[in-house]
Amino acid sequence: MHKNRVVLGLSDGVDSAVAAKLLLDQGYEVHGLYLNIAGGAGEREAKKSAERLGIAFSAMDVSSEIEEHVCRPFAEGYLRGETINPCIGCNRNMKFEALLRYADEIEAFWIATGHYSVIEDGKIYAGHPDNDQSYMLCKLKRSQMERLLLPLGGMKKEDVRNIARSMHLSVSEKPDSREICFISGETYASWLEKRENTPGEGDAVYNRNVFSKHDGIHRYTVGQRFGETETGRRLYVSEIIAETNTLVLALWEDLFKDEIFVRDVVWLSDDLVFPIEGVVRARHTRWEMPECLITQEEDGRVKVKTKDKLRAPAKGQTAAFYIASRLIGGGTIDGWM
Repeated sequence: MHKNRVVLGLSDGVDSAVAAKLLLDQGYEVHGLYLNIAGGAGEREAKKSAERLGIAFSAMDVSSEIEEHVCRPFAEGYLRGETINPCIGCNRNMKFEALLRYADEIEAFWIATGHYSVIEDGKIYAGHPDNDQSYMLCKLKRSQMERLLLPLGGMKKEDVRNIARSMHLSVSEKPDSREICFISGETYASWLEKRENTPGEGDAVYNRNVFSKHDGIHRYTVGQRFGETETGRRLYVSEIIAETNTLVLALWEDLFKDEIFVRDVVWLSDDLVFPIEGVVRARHTRWEMPECLITQEEDGRVKVKTKDKLRAPAKGQTAAFYIASRLIGGGTIDGWM
């Protein structure tokens, strides 16, 4: 293994291109790897960045892997009434594994990505509050973390763009993508309807009475607005019951919970002592990270008691845990009190 050789996940965006530049400046031999899920313009743009940077470039077809590890679990989750963040499972089960496979093939010790997070001595920390992406890394395998470099660290996005501009990279002004990479140009609901036998019309229930009809549970997430009461108060989806194709509605103030249960937790370290006083992040936002107490349940789940209530936690969502700024793990929300 070559300790000065690194395989960088190179996309068609600005972050990974600047990550490559920073790695070059640190003396690494950089090999850019584009993970191809559908071909097209993305690979061409990534190759153009690699040529501009003067680094080796390869593309790997991962269409079958993304179907198995990302698309299918995403679809199955939504049909169970869960709210899935596909990027977290993708990072653990597909993207970082592909980088490691290629790194082993070319005898590179390191892998790297353009995530805005800090890694020191194999431990991951939150990046700059304006663009921290550590939440997306909360379920990584330790074998991945041991060989991971995150060159963007605590940088701000605008500083990264300025570096790209100074290098005259064509991706310097490319806007951040808001789409799920495997669902381009359509809604996730229409994507699901094309590939799955999705549920049809069902009941939306408020105060145990049928309030209205809905057009399929896969079209809704917890916290989504759904009509108004007779007195004009807004209602929101508070629970999705797949078994009966039912939406449960609630007022805004009833969406907030201060106790959740989390299953299938991946802990990133062995030095944790329960109960843990930490911070929980239940979605990829920078402003909702309440302090919490994490305790272990007899059924293998953990109970998370928060100081400030969480807004509309949903089954299937990922809860990431921190001690101060250090990321210590993450799991899947499974219920609440």
